[in-house]
Amino acid sequence: MSDTAARAAALLLAARRDPAQRLADLPAELRPADRAAASAIQRIVAASFAAIGGWKVSPFQPDGLPFCGPLPAAGILASPATLPAAVFRLRGVEAEIAVRLARDLPPRAMPYTRDEVADAIAALHPAIEVLESRFLEPAAVATLTGLADTHAHGALVHGAAVAGWRGISLAAESVVQRVDGAVDAMHTGLPGGDLLGQLVWLANAGSVWAGGLKAGQIVTSGSWTGAHRVGPAARVRVAFAALGEVGLDFLP
Repeated sequence: MSDTAARAAALLLAARRDPAQRLADLPAELRPADRAAASAIQRIVAASFAAIGGWKVSPFQPDGLPFCGPLPAAGILASPATLPAAVFRLRGVEAEIAVRLARDLPPRAMPYTRDEVADAIAALHPAIEVLESRFLEPAAVATLTGLADTHAHGALVHGAAVAGWRGISLAAESVVQRVDGAVDAMHTGLPGGDLLGQLVWLANAGSVWAGGLKAGQIVTSGSWTGAHRVGPAARVRVAFAALGEVGLDFLP
């Protein structure tokens, strides 16, 4: 553990405990310069979780790799869910598709194949990722600094499991996100283009430091609607055409 990573993680952990300590940015000397530095900060923060309940993994980025981060088990909630607006001040919401794992994918010398990872998927779930940053304005910090903060992850709400996921065309899947009954966003077609590829990378690289992926963990795979901020009493409903619905209410 580097002193720089430890100091950066301490600031993020303080902001997790007390929103009044949210940051405009990390001090210049603590900002991660590369993925490895951002991941080192993530790992220290994750050590404070009672358990890792899942992961978020982005579509592939211009450098050919996704971003990823561990999610605390305490923040993974079944729909319908309620969250206190006083704690979730940012209240960004994104419609996503999440994957539930049926078995462990521990680190190993031989990389997992696409077929092996597909066989480890128990089900897909419709999901809402709730964004809640340790920064006052997450869009104002550099990408790698945001990565150190798990790209503003706050909570994940998932709908019912869909076991027959192999028969669903994600390229043709569509979603409608409603806030307080009004259409807030719509989209058709998997935004990242290769959800299974994202999971293969996560199994072979992104999750290795944590002992790999575990049975029962849920992995969310990137926004279908973009991040939309909602009010302190918002009712958020996401409906996928084939995967079903998921709901979240904020309580003022």
